Amino acid sequence: MRSTITARGQTVIPVEIRRRFHLTPADRIEWVVENSTIRVVPVRKNPIEAFRGQGVGGSVKRLLEERTRDRELE
Repeated sequence: MRSTITARGQTVIPVEIRRRFHLTPADRIEWVVENSTIRVVPVRKNPIEAFRGQGVGGSVKRLLEERTRDRELE
């Protein structure tokens, strides 16, 4: 899938991707640069709630600990 970048630096997320990942106007995306590659990662309005129920035992606790470590590194 492709999209075009406008003169103002804007682009459209293809409908197939929005549907597959259940993206809504309330969601945000994060641009991650790794060497010569760009990854686009969806970031939910409340990532903790979006994650809840997806893991097995203690996943939310591990996620919160990881986010705390990330904040300390900022």
